Amino acid sequence: MARLHLATMAGILLTCGYVAAFLFVIRRWRFFEAPGLPKRTICALFLLKVAVGTALWWIYTYHYPDRSTADIYRFFDDGNVLFSALPDHPGDYFRMLFGIGNDNAHFNEHYYAVMNNWHRKYDTGYYNDAHTMIRYSALVRLFSFGVYHVHTVFACFLSLVGLVALYKTFIGFVPEMNRALMAGLFLWPSMLFWGSAPIKEALLFLGLGLFLMGTFKLIVGPLSWKYIGLLVFGLLVQLVLKSYVLACMVPGLAALWWCRRTGGRHPILKFAATHTMAALLVLGLPIVAGGPDILMLITQKQRDMLGVVSLTDPGSYITATPLAPTLFSFLQQAPHALYMTFLSPFATGDLGGLGLLSALENMVMVVLLPVAALRARPWARIDLPLLLYFVSFCLFLGLLIGWTTPVVGALVRYRVPLLPFYTIALLLIADPRKLPSWAILSTR
Repeated sequence: MARLHLATMAGILLTCGYVAAFLFVIRRWRFFEAPGLPKRTICALFLLKVAVGTALWWIYTYHYPDRSTADIYRFFDDGNVLFSALPDHPGDYFRMLFGIGNDNAHFNEHYYAVMNNWHRKYDTGYYNDAHTMIRYSALVRLFSFGVYHVHTVFACFLSLVGLVALYKTFIGFVPEMNRALMAGLFLWPSMLFWGSAPIKEALLFLGLGLFLMGTFKLIVGPLSWKYIGLLVFGLLVQLVLKSYVLACMVPGLAALWWCRRTGGRHPILKFAATHTMAALLVLGLPIVAGGPDILMLITQKQRDMLGVVSLTDPGSYITATPLAPTLFSFLQQAPHALYMTFLSPFATGDLGGLGLLSALENMVMVVLLPVAALRARPWARIDLPLLLYFVSFCLFLGLLIGWTTPVVGALVRYRVPLLPFYTIALLLIADPRKLPSWAILSTR
């Protein structure tokens, strides 16, 4: 008992030490200098994320005590298996960490067979992003000494970097609405919960923020190796985590680049042409170039989710019609997909605290849309190409999630990357002169 108490105290001290170290980094690193977002506010947001991440740990440790099904432990536990090779077989550790010569019977027998998430139950042949998270967890294990909460602190800091990058990228487009932008990037309940734990969403925000910071700097300015580096790093992070988020973003980014480089005339026509080309590419790729069949991959993903439903019987399952890998089937199911992404969380209000929170969050999302429309700027003051980019991404990601995810509890988490873009789209529409004082604070 005394030894356990000492280990607990050591873990608390180590965790607090890393919190203090990251607060010091925030105070000293120029990256965290953002207009209208003081460093003391960023420090407070970081501490809030750590607190929420710790609350999530408590929920999945004491309220839902089945560790094998807890998302926050999946990669942590498997990362510990990978890390266990380091003391006696460091070569095995580094081969698995970097993915070099590690795909053979030796590694499968001694490590992968012990893990719960290295091999997929349903394998579509597409890259298994769980490998990235297991390797990341094994890397952080060098610093955490096995203390779970250190992994939470690292995840909070990395996602904070990405969210600050998003804030700095887009504050110039809505300079009068600093507080509203800050709230929309940091304070959605789903953003706080799933972006403050050692799971994919935390690292995804890092990649998303740095990618868009680099991309927008290059769209509106000259070539810079600094921003090319940010773009490439953020691109790689997204590719090895959730490449479908990046894929949903590409058509809108291409159209936005076209508009910016040609003076912004006829944006609707340019977006329509770009998205038509993207649709033809998706449909023609497997026929002309022998590339991946995107419709088949999406169909298989839905089948995988339905297979999970048959095994686990989740309480938030909504009956879904199986997709066929045809354009007609996808168009036929598009209204239901949009309902699933944007309205189905209302059905979780009676499924406990997290379900109620998801329903309330969804209510805010729905209410904000007519509020922004009723308090809209004059049409001439709306940055239409940028607005169309956000709408494009939200619709594509919303459709993809709705097509593949019939479980509302999972869907609320999967749609988290959509929330910042939904927020910024509303702020581009709203007139700051018609917003309440708490939402605005001039940066000038």
